[in-house]
Amino acid sequence: MMNKTKVLVTGGAGFIGAHVTNCLINDGFYVVVLDDLSGGFQENVNREANFVKGSVYDHKLLEDLFNEYEFEYVYHLAAYAAEGLSHFIKRFNYKNNLIGSVNLINESVKHNIKCFVFTSSIAVYGAGQVPMREDMIPLPEDPYGISKYAVEMDLKTTHKMFGLNYVIFRPHNVYGEYQNIGDRYRNVAGIFMNQLLQGKPITVFGDGTQTRAFSYIGDVAPYIAKAPFIDDAVNKIFNIGADESFTVNQLAEVIMKSLSIKGEIRYLPPRNEVLDAYSDHSLAKKTFNINSYTPLEEGIDIMAKWVKKVGIRKTPSFKNIELYKNIPSIWLEE
Repeated sequence: MMNKTKVLVTGGAGFIGAHVTNCLINDGFYVVVLDDLSGGFQENVNREANFVKGSVYDHKLLEDLFNEYEFEYVYHLAAYAAEGLSHFIKRFNYKNNLIGSVNLINESVKHNIKCFVFTSSIAVYGAGQVPMREDMIPLPEDPYGISKYAVEMDLKTTHKMFGLNYVIFRPHNVYGEYQNIGDRYRNVAGIFMNQLLQGKPITVFGDGTQTRAFSYIGDVAPYIAKAPFIDDAVNKIFNIGADESFTVNQLAEVIMKSLSIKGEIRYLPPRNEVLDAYSDHSLAKKTFNINSYTPLEEGIDIMAKWVKKVGIRKTPSFKNIELYKNIPSIWLEE
């Protein structure tokens, strides 16, 4: 431990965080994972990492961790990333995704962190800005995207004021192993797989023609891990993910084929969401020398094999809804 560079990964028991942790440990870093297990699972955490259960909202805990470990780098992946639900849990969203991030930024400044890596989201762009480019002015349409954009702006002003270096990623529609397939509010690929394994219909909001560029985790996590050590990446923002877009209906067909389950599709009333979302990745391709992506069928096959091993996951409802007006009725079903 004493000879290894120490890094903090928040959300390291979650989906992307667990993969980033694996990348960092494989590269020889000493990793402390902080996660409150609200959306992740301790079994996802690499056994070589030091796991601490706790929240980024707990500023006293953060003070203690930074004092004890003397981190050099921070990877902030902890968030409650449910865009649609965020309209109905505003207080929870801003407390965890915004104030929690500020707590972490404060400690990073105090302890002279060399680089702060933050996973934002293409939710910052809003609607009608496709292909989404990093030089566009963000116009987020939900509290989740607003909180992410606020943290981005805070990192920029913190760099100017205190010299804290950062790298910001805006991933999109990432899927793969370790994803919480039991979360009914996010992770569409995981939701579909969990429903099929239970013999339930796949539930699709609207007519299923909305398009997304679904991105395999193996094409995202390694670049997040290596970002602070690439000079051209520091103090920049990157879209990261796959180029090719598919409809939600097409995704459903690929998943049914991969699991060898021909399920039904239950179409629900459309919800308030962006119809088409895909990004330009020119900057990331140039900076990280990215020249290929995992095809959707191949990535879904890898995820499906993992899902078959872990099996069905319980789908709990969110217990702290703050606003019920206009909430999709399926989110209130037990």
